[in-house]
Amino acid sequence: QHNRNKLLWRDQTVDGMKTGHTESAGYCLVASALRDNMRLISVLLGASSEQSRTESSQRLLEYGFRTFETHKLYKAGDALSEVRVWQGDKTEVAGGVMDDLYVSMRKGRYDQLKGVVQFDRSIDAPIRRGDVLGKIVFSDDGQILKQTNLLALEDVSEGGWWRRIVDSVQKLFAE
Repeated sequence: QHNRNKLLWRDQTVDGMKTGHTESAGYCLVASALRDNMRLISVLLGASSEQSRTESSQRLLEYGFRTFETHKLYKAGDALSEVRVWQGDKTEVAGGVMDDLYVSMRKGRYDQLKGVVQFDRSIDAPIRRGDVLGKIVFSDDGQILKQTNLLALEDVSEGGWWRRIVDSVQKLFAE
C-alpha cells in the first residue's frame, strides 16, 4: 500500500506520521517535521479532502516554523542552584538538570524568558544524585512555557551526630 501522506514528497523536512479518514472525522493527518534542530508535530482533523488535508497540514507546519524557535537553556549536568541541606555531611547540594533542557517559544521573545527555582519543603540528608529538590519554572509574560524538576547533582550523606544536633536547632529558627 502506498503512503497517503503526500507531505512526505512535498516537504523534505517531513518524516511522518499518520493519515486517516472516516465519514464522521473527515480526512485527518498527524505530521512530523524537523528543521534547524526543531521538531514540530501538526494535528489536523476534519479536512474535506486529501488535498485539503495536505495543504492545511503544510500551512500549520509553515506557521509553526515561521513563528516559533527552540532554545537550549542548559546542558546535562549544569548546576543551576545551590540548595541548603539539613543534617548532612555538607550544608549545600548542587541542583540542576540531568538532561539537556530546551524550550520552544515565539520568535523574538527569548530575552523576556524568566526562570524561577521553587522549593516546597526543606531538604534533609541523605540525598542521592537524581533526587528531586524542587522545580524550575520558565515563563514569558506570566505564561508558563516549561516546567521541570531541579535534581540533586551529587550525593549528600547524613552528617555526624553533632551536625544533626546543630542543624536541628538551626532549622527550628529558620522555619
